[in-house]
Amino acid sequence: MSQNLSGKVAVVTGASKGIGAGIAGRLAAAGAAVVVNYGSDREGAERVVADIVAGGGRAVAVGANVSDPGGVERLFAESVRAFGPIDILVNNAGVVDAAPLGAITPAHFRRLFEVNVLGVILVTQEAIKHFRPEGGSIVNTSSDVSTIAPPGMAVYSASKSAVDSLTRTFSKELGPRNIRVNAVNPGPTETEGAHARGSIELLREVGRQRSLQRIGRPDDIAPLVVFLASDDASWITGESYYVTGGLG
Repeated sequence: MSQNLSGKVAVVTGASKGIGAGIAGRLAAAGAAVVVNYGSDREGAERVVADIVAGGGRAVAVGANVSDPGGVERLFAESVRAFGPIDILVNNAGVVDAAPLGAITPAHFRRLFEVNVLGVILVTQEAIKHFRPEGGSIVNTSSDVSTIAPPGMAVYSASKSAVDSLTRTFSKELGPRNIRVNAVNPGPTETEGAHARGSIELLREVGRQRSLQRIGRPDDIAPLVVFLASDDASWITGESYYVTGGLG
């Protein structure tokens, strides 16, 4: 196994907490210098950076709204200024919101698609300008609801189905540059966001119905991202990997 990311530079969007924070920490532990992007939670991002630095790693926090082109440009300008060209991009920033069919509004739709879909497009467009000539790896955080489509999650589910589609299309467009593009599709995961939304008990119940009979944790997902970012995955692209505890 060669999951040694020493000398690599990774940008992780939405990394101030939850799955993104777990991914940032694991990438740093594997040797990468990590840019911890945040949308509004600067304190959370700085805690993630402090934990990485305390463990002997290198990291900086950079704020940017992934759906704002100017913010995305600044994100990568600061990333390159801090660590140089990019090797790894993790498109993890996203928002979760439920609404049954009768409650879906244009504002609800725009909010989810602007961050979950347009954000992936804008960040990837800018990131590839700063990748090394040798190529690199992009990992998109999707969701198991991209296919299982639970009631009340129509727009969120559609946004994550779009992420799966972008993953496949970008893998073909970027393959000639040796930039691999894959997705991870987590199942119900215990995060700060789930607690804040008040959905943690529902997610725990869903987790109990999975084959492994528990909810996931960020550390269940992050190792797969490290693998996909590494040279061990050098012939893997255009794939979506479900990390769900067993859908049954």
